[in-house]
Amino acid sequence: MIVVTGATGGLGGATVEHLLRRIPADRIGVSVRDTAKARHLADRGVRVRQGTYEDPAALRDSFAGAEQVLLVSGNDPAADIVGLHRNAVEAAAEAGVRRVLYTSQQGAVPGNPYRPSDIHIVTEAILEDSGLAWTALRNGAYGPLDQVLGPWQRTGVIAQPADGPVPYTDRADTAEATAAVLAGDRSFDGPVDLTAPTAVTFDDVAKIASGLTGRTIERVVLDDEQWVADQVAIGVPEQGARFMLTWYQAAHEGYFAETGPLLAELLGREPRTVGDRLAAHLAS
Repeated sequence: MIVVTGATGGLGGATVEHLLRRIPADRIGVSVRDTAKARHLADRGVRVRQGTYEDPAALRDSFAGAEQVLLVSGNDPAADIVGLHRNAVEAAAEAGVRRVLYTSQQGAVPGNPYRPSDIHIVTEAILEDSGLAWTALRNGAYGPLDQVLGPWQRTGVIAQPADGPVPYTDRADTAEATAAVLAGDRSFDGPVDLTAPTAVTFDDVAKIASGLTGRTIERVVLDDEQWVADQVAIGVPEQGARFMLTWYQAAHEGYFAETGPLLAELLGREPRTVGDRLAAHLAS
């Protein structure tokens, strides 16, 4: 039995879909906040149980009988994420789970200015101290490209703070590789990087986008405070803008620059590139 948390979310849901292509449905369980939203999985034979990181007793029930559990990291900025992750790890241990896989982040090392890094560092330490076998999947940035590039297609400009090389990774590839780890024969202990094989800068992306669109896409580097002010002017809360700014700062300082071959090995093919993703976006 493999149990996936967050199975009605983007990464968790996509991972379950890939698991269903690899193993029988009766070997898959999900732990979700709202079981009604997982009805489509129950109808296909997946074991659906209610469980949240806030409710350790429910988690223990939802993890019962599982050999492996995928803990999808929390992302509520108002919550005590570390405490919630600790609840989940302890529930897994009490339920007799053999291995926990945790969705960590590339560059989860001391000194990284991107604020979630601290959460991932502490959670990995909790896993290390748990007595469980564990794997931290340090995923490359897999959010929508427009989230970090801005409205380049409309403006013809990538006007963002100073950046650095990042192996932007397709979420669908990340989910497929996660399922491959869960259902495969290879064991991975501790942290492993799951990233696209090539790290690119916004200068690189501007050149790629120019080639795809047939028009010149410029790269303009904005002062950090000017960028924050611009974000606030379009309605982004200042706290949210400054949170995102730490991501650009981490990229600029090289915390996301390293790449690795594991994602491609798990997929058995080359992962989608930034060019592939931009082309698909333009086609849609």
